[in-house]
Amino acid sequence: MSAPADKPIKKVVLAYSGGLDTSIILKWLQTEYNAEVVTFTADLGQGEEL
Repeated sequence: MSAPADKPIKKVVLAYSGGLDTSIILKWLQTEYNAEVVTFTADLGQGEEL
């Protein structure tokens, strides 16, 4: 996957769960695309896990 040559990726918004996969992709986006990564997390009111 690559960005079109005429439109480099500068900023990415990542829905961040805090898990291993999103932690790895965050660093990958910074390294591969030299992009500023803005993370988004949401409290969905799910309560405590059982």
